Amino acid sequence: MEIKDRILIVEDDQSIINLLTAILKANSYQTMTAKTGAEAETLLASWCPDMVILDLGLPDFDGITVLKNLRSWSSMPVLVVSARTHERDKVEALDMGADDYITKPFGSSELLARIRTALRHHRAVPSGDAGAQSGIFRTGALTIDYNKHRVYVDGIDANLTLNEFRILAFLGKYAGRVITYDAIIREIWGPNMKNDNRILRVNMANIRRKIEADPTQPRYIFTEIGVGYRLADGDTAS
Repeated sequence: MEIKDRILIVEDDQSIINLLTAILKANSYQTMTAKTGAEAETLLASWCPDMVILDLGLPDFDGITVLKNLRSWSSMPVLVVSARTHERDKVEALDMGADDYITKPFGSSELLARIRTALRHHRAVPSGDAGAQSGIFRTGALTIDYNKHRVYVDGIDANLTLNEFRILAFLGKYAGRVITYDAIIREIWGPNMKNDNRILRVNMANIRRKIEADPTQPRYIFTEIGVGYRLADGDTAS
């Protein structure tokens, strides 16, 4: 008997519910839907899905509240699918613990890819585990060796500085997910560092110069303008 991943769709627009349900069922996912935040929280506790697709504009209370309450007891992956395009909303959702954020309208291929990535990372990196930081991460010709604190491109040492390595290693831990500027700054320079993106941009420019064949057409590090950075999904991690 095939075991299907269960996905809770939290959305109040019936046309979007129908679309999401059709896409997911056609790709062997089991679905359940909730049209309000209160209904979502009941189903989250009782049905225990493998993943949540969450709209932010719910009729009773904001989807951010659902996310905040969920994160108080579970690390199950959450993909925000919202019509809100302002960077403030994206940053708030990601900082609150969303695994990813895509805006409406969306393509089915992108949606399914983000779902697969979120589920894979959730299972590969248990909550509280060092995960990728204890071994090797590879994506294309790029290799992050967490034990040696080295980064290689086509087997050649990229000669990253300590902070450059720490930035790339942090992105590697959450490869495929958007990490906000503030989260990276806190991780690398500590909570007392001013939320000034200039030092991060300088470091990122240096990293790209060392690992990308053409920094203007990146293969590995992608910018979500106004939000943060995303490292390409990994081939293997051990």
